[in-house]
Amino acid sequence: MMVALLAAAAVWAQDVTVEFMTPSIVHVVKGQPTKTLVITAKPGDVAVTHNGNTWSSSELTVKMDPGMKSLTFMTKKGKVLLKEQGWSLIRKNIDEWEVSQTFQLDKDEAIYGLGTIQNGKMNRRGEKKRMEQSNLEDFQNVLQSIKGWGLYWENYSPTLFEDNAKGMTFTSEAGQGVDYYFMYGGSADGVIAQMRYLSGDVPMFPLWTYGYWQSKERYKTARETEGIVDQYRALQVPLDGIIQDWQYWGSNYLWNAMDFLAEDFANGKQMIDNVHKKHAHFMISIWASFGPMTQQFRELNEKGLLMPFETWPQSGISHVWPPIMKYPSGVKVYDAFHPEARAIYWKYLKTLYDYGCDAWWMDSTDPDFFNPRESDYEHKVYGGTWRSQRNAFPLATVRGIYEAQRATRNEERGTRNEKRVFIMTRSSYAGQQHYGSNMWSGDVNSSWDMLRKQVPCGLSFTLTGNPNFNTDIGGFFCGSYNTKGSGSAPKNPQFQELYVRWMQYGLFCPVFRSHGADAPREIWQFGQKGEPVYDAIEKQIRLRYRLIPYLYSTAWQVTSANDSYMRPLFADFAADKRVWNMADEFMFGRSILACPIVKAQYTEEKVIRTNAMTGWDRQNASDGSAVGAIDFTATKTATKYLPKGATWYDFWTGQRYQGGKDVTLETSFDRVPMFVRAGSILPLGPEMQYVGEKTWENLELRVYPGADGSFTLYEDEGDSYNYEKGAYSTITFKWNDKTRTLTIGQRQGEYPGMLKARQFTVVLPDGKQQTVNYDGQELTVKI
Repeated sequence: MMVALLAAAAVWAQDVTVEFMTPSIVHVVKGQPTKTLVITAKPGDVAVTHNGNTWSSSELTVKMDPGMKSLTFMTKKGKVLLKEQGWSLIRKNIDEWEVSQTFQLDKDEAIYGLGTIQNGKMNRRGEKKRMEQSNLEDFQNVLQSIKGWGLYWENYSPTLFEDNAKGMTFTSEAGQGVDYYFMYGGSADGVIAQMRYLSGDVPMFPLWTYGYWQSKERYKTARETEGIVDQYRALQVPLDGIIQDWQYWGSNYLWNAMDFLAEDFANGKQMIDNVHKKHAHFMISIWASFGPMTQQFRELNEKGLLMPFETWPQSGISHVWPPIMKYPSGVKVYDAFHPEARAIYWKYLKTLYDYGCDAWWMDSTDPDFFNPRESDYEHKVYGGTWRSQRNAFPLATVRGIYEAQRATRNEERGTRNEKRVFIMTRSSYAGQQHYGSNMWSGDVNSSWDMLRKQVPCGLSFTLTGNPNFNTDIGGFFCGSYNTKGSGSAPKNPQFQELYVRWMQYGLFCPVFRSHGADAPREIWQFGQKGEPVYDAIEKQIRLRYRLIPYLYSTAWQVTSANDSYMRPLFADFAADKRVWNMADEFMFGRSILACPIVKAQYTEEKVIRTNAMTGWDRQNASDGSAVGAIDFTATKTATKYLPKGATWYDFWTGQRYQGGKDVTLETSFDRVPMFVRAGSILPLGPEMQYVGEKTWENLELRVYPGADGSFTLYEDEGDSYNYEKGAYSTITFKWNDKTRTLTIGQRQGEYPGMLKARQFTVVLPDGKQQTVNYDGQELTVKI
């Protein structure tokens, strides 16, 4: 192997390519480049000065050591950003090499991103991780530094990332050469913008996706699914989406048939129509694999477009655990890299699309890959081997649906169907933000530890350029809380507390969705109106709907200005070193500091079963539960840190605080600690049962003095791509703190159905308020 290594280095050392994509993005290749599935940008016409072993643009200088062929990246002023160390190519077979590159970091330099690593950390220093897509952890190969540079490692094979005293190293199992992109954005936002420049922007989701979604594993009849919507409407608790999980197709041998073949779903299309009549939207589970009795399996198999490895479900017998392996399911994953396979996939999925499905829940897009064999990795797929393409699978399958749906024609009108694509997927790779997808964090366990891990998990994902993240509210597997029998977790105070706090974290995710196995999660499972748990859940849902004007305007900034919903604190307060590794607070948009409570306050974190109860527990367990009676109406305290460099207001009380210190708050079960940055203008909408029930004809504008500030309200039709053609409007609000005046700017743009006249009610933290009429022309409000 050492001979091969030396030979490789000698042969390939002459073949180092340094290419400026923009003045601040450099593409480096040693050997042969990866056939990209990610990069959509083309090299720009960049003015570069090349002098021997030095390349300079208006933003960066790159120097190469002529002996080692190692590169150093510097700012134009000569500040060193990143240095290469050793690199290697080791031949594995006739077509593939093991590819490795080491970089030198500063001693205390913090680095972030890579993917959804479930270890509760933000900083990747000292990390050693074999990166291969899975149920709970997914990788995008994008990281960035507190120094303002980013790096995208362009290799799709399983890759070992390791940072130690010798350096930071990427070692990929299959490739043709070292291939990566160095980006200098100057900040977290700058790096994110550059990654999206390389791989694609973020399309708008429909407005209704920002409402509340209910799901569970699983609704077993069409009647049950539709009945969930009925019950939410009867209780007058807001709801915008219902999700149908797996097996609506029938047996495992018909796995993912993409049609309502199960007897209890025979009227599936009518169910969808009925859901729509109730002003809700319908998402359905689809997979990357097919059972042997499906039409898809037969057609794909005839063309050699199925992969041989073992996947879920392993047994053809449903509802039995562990799987009965003497009845194998025969389910196989399709070759999503192949354009013909993707076309076949959509041909059959269009049946559900034509039924009226509004959104796709793409499960197991990792995909599930059990008991892997070397022959599995060596299996030929379109563009290479399963090993060489492995981690890009979720990108390929998601992109296939996005592109196919966007290309679908409206046969009645003879035009392209403009219904926005909304995909929820279990896995994601770099560039996937461009294809209408939101990733959830997999089948996470229900525990406080796992709740805590979701915060840095989502922030790390955001830092790779992918802004759309969510998690199963309450955790997927909650069986340990079923202390009073099957499905009893919602009556267990320990799970009730965990669920409410998880929902308060979910409030700040782009998609707000309850889901899980082992017990139902609908609001009425936790009690009834007037009881503290029920009321706390309802309060979070209602607050979410009030925040939608803020959230949808943030979505426009994500699309048009490369912003992010969930922002790690160092993105806005890099000068405050205390926030560099903070993993339990974050900015929700530019204005709101989210401080979810992620530790138990009313119950113990360790699940208590009846036989483990103490004498005190038994004496106080008057409700018969596994723990004593809990008073969720009692107040508690929590300490939160307010970042330096801003003044903050408590969202609930209006109390003002200076940043750069810890504050101890009186907390309650039904309120999530949240603060608003001084200078913010926060638009709040009306309470409603579903998005669109009420117009935004009288928005509340909460203004937070203490600094100048601005906010742009964005509006459009809500569910078409006409915004890409300019069909939208914006209104910019500006607060002058010195004169205490709010300027409501002239409305820009228009779209069908736009409000021509409206009111705004301006509210200050001290309660002062003023209502003004607005007809689209600029006006000034003096408070």
